[in-house]
Amino acid sequence: MTSSTMSEQTVRVNGKAIFVAEKGSGTPVVLLHGGGPGASGVANYSRNIDALAEQYRVIVPDMPGYGRSSKGVDGSDPFGYLAGHIRGMLDQMGIPRAHLVGNSYGGACALRLALDTPHRVDRLVLMGPGGIGTTRGLPTAGLKNLLAYYGGDGPSLAKLRTFIRTYLVYDADAVPEDLIESRFRASIDPEVVADPPLQRPAGLRALWRMDFTRDRRLAELRIPTLVIWGRDDKVNKPSGAAILGSRMPNADVLVTANTGHWVQWERADLFNAVTAAFLGGK
Repeated sequence: MTSSTMSEQTVRVNGKAIFVAEKGSGTPVVLLHGGGPGASGVANYSRNIDALAEQYRVIVPDMPGYGRSSKGVDGSDPFGYLAGHIRGMLDQMGIPRAHLVGNSYGGACALRLALDTPHRVDRLVLMGPGGIGTTRGLPTAGLKNLLAYYGGDGPSLAKLRTFIRTYLVYDADAVPEDLIESRFRASIDPEVVADPPLQRPAGLRALWRMDFTRDRRLAELRIPTLVIWGRDDKVNKPSGAAILGSRMPNADVLVTANTGHWVQWERADLFNAVTAAFLGGK
């Protein structure tokens, strides 16, 4: 867990509040969390912040729609909405360039920000990012379970426990019950229940916008990128690692054994070491 207090602030972007925690000094590294129910920045990166803050200025926002940030995400272009607000957050903090590290939904946000404004990104680390081949073939069982969380009879602790222990991680027994309960409490915030930040795409146009493999800019993105994917990921297909490795001209790929969708949590020591080394200590 994160061992010491982080500084906290709230910045406003287009009238929306973005909560930001940070620790360390040096080159800024922005950690963007995934989109599962009850997710938040510091909680999702609790096993990584201290290690990375030894070399970097680690910036950990709650993504729009999550945690202590304003709720609601534009369903017509969710990745663009997230990227625009994180870029606006950097503007408000006076940060012209940063390394971006993103898991799942946060990985999709990081990749979209880099595609739209590559001059704002030094290096990318993407862990099982969303949006890789999402319009090709049926969705995974994990993604279907995730998107169904707020449907039917609504959110429940049992639903969340099933998602986390069955689909999010490789080793179900490694996830403590108090982590699941904490995320459940966050997931039933009335504002979130009324407008969940991660929903089924609102029409074909939105779906296509959420598939990076249809974006010709991907092959032209020369930002050094490290793609890390759990071999046993049940949410986003591990085949996405090879897709990014073949299409992005400067992408290194690492596929980790006995790992699900939550690489930075399940394989924290490995993740911290390879990420710090890839970013180059600068």
